[in-house]
Order: sequence, then C-alpha cells, then structure tokens
Amino acid sequence: MRTVSISEFKSKCLGMVDEVARTGETLVLTKRGREVARVVPVEPPASLLHTVEVLVSDDELVAPTGEAWDVDRADLAEPPSL
Repeated sequence: MRTVSISEFKSKCLGMVDEVARTGETLVLTKRGREVARVVPVEPPASLLHTVEVLVSDDELVAPTGEAWDVDRADLAEPPSL
C-alpha cells in the first residue's frame, strides 16, 4: 500500500490512477499527515467462461442447458409487434 499526500495526488492523479489499475495496489491519500482517502483497484467482473452450455444441431439452437424449449416455428417468422 503506497501513501502520498493529497497535493501530490492532485498534480499526478491520472498517472497514479493508471498505476493503481495496472498494479492492483491501493493508494492511500493523506492531508497534513492523516489518511483521508484511498484509491483502490476495481474488482474484475466474474468470468462467465464455461458457465453456459449451448446445444446446437445443424446450426440451430436446440435448448439451453437443463431446460427444454417449446417454440412454434410460426412465432419465429414475424417479429413481435410493439
């Protein structure tokens, strides 16, 4: 955890924010020697990789994982009216 004065942060904030994002290290801001704020990296979003299985037959979607669909092909011919 790096500590800098609020005046130094003010003059270099864009670079310091980029550094927090790149390194993942929290930045503590001080005013007259007292901690007043923290700049923390954002948690990366949870990955959805490998959480969905799609069943395909002849390039057509068959069903989502674990659930059967009941779709009438006539419903697919025209877009729904608003």
